[in-house]
Amino acid sequence: MMKIFAYGIREDEEPSLKKWEEANPNVEVGFTKYTLTADSARLAEGSDGVVTLQTSPYTREALEVLNKLGIKYISIRNVGFDNFNFKDLNDLGFTLTNVPVYSPNAIAEHTVLLMGRLLRRVPEFDEKFDNGDFTWAPTIGKEYREQTVGVVGTGHIGRVVIKILQGFGAKVVAYDVYHNDDIEKQGLYVDSLEELYKQSDIVTLHVPLFDSNKYMINDKAISQMKDGVYIINCARGELIDTDALIKGLDSGKIAGAGLDVLDNENSVFGKVWSSPENIPDEKIKNLAKRINVIITPHSAFYTETAIHNMITTSFDSNKALIEGLKPNNIVDTTK
Repeated sequence: MMKIFAYGIREDEEPSLKKWEEANPNVEVGFTKYTLTADSARLAEGSDGVVTLQTSPYTREALEVLNKLGIKYISIRNVGFDNFNFKDLNDLGFTLTNVPVYSPNAIAEHTVLLMGRLLRRVPEFDEKFDNGDFTWAPTIGKEYREQTVGVVGTGHIGRVVIKILQGFGAKVVAYDVYHNDDIEKQGLYVDSLEELYKQSDIVTLHVPLFDSNKYMINDKAISQMKDGVYIINCARGELIDTDALIKGLDSGKIAGAGLDVLDNENSVFGKVWSSPENIPDEKIKNLAKRINVIITPHSAFYTETAIHNMITTSFDSNKALIEGLKPNNIVDTTK
């Protein structure tokens, strides 16, 4: 009987994991709530492959322990693999799979909800209500159909965002290095990011993180945007230079931001803080205290459907690798 060991399993994942076990009686499954570290890696002894999910880096030391245990197959339960060093994976002979699509709708819906809360100034109403002020004026909002939204990245998530926004009547412009045929036919693409920035009332990011686009939203990019722009990020925190964002908010160039991800988010997310004052990262503390900035804790993906798909796809992929098959979601670690 083959064995798969899983790291970082949360309580909300256990029902889906149990269903997968029942559907795959020829696989023994072990798991822990702990993430994959050099210490916890030893828990996988006797396993043929591992399934994991974490936002912290996967260290070479942890991978070396798995290597010594004879494990060669790693399946992550999410899309992003930027917390792996590909050199480590290649040096140690690992094959890696991810979950390229688990629920584009989950992240797309969250994205558009963040936009709506900012446009209708919901955080300001919340603050007024907390102070017993149940008046509407002068907290006036904007309508989606009056907005031009620049969608950066037209993969699975970006395309769902576009569809939802079009349902609200918003005008959409898009940019991607790789054009999607359907978006091309609609004539939504612009030729450059600068052109997208110039046209957009709202800029929303839906691209993976690479060295080439780290801090793509920087002082220069913001200077090319409209005055009073809104910025939404449900992709990767490192796409935005936080210093530049804060300067843009201070000057009023940026009217507001909806952020499900942050640069250095691991220092804050997943922990309980008694108040924003106790947040250790000064830049994140600055953003968290602003009425025109909405922060959610990297939870855009977090729906029942997404969790089920993340468990099912990752375990299916790991099982396939152990059986000598080549699932179509193997990550190319040679790039």
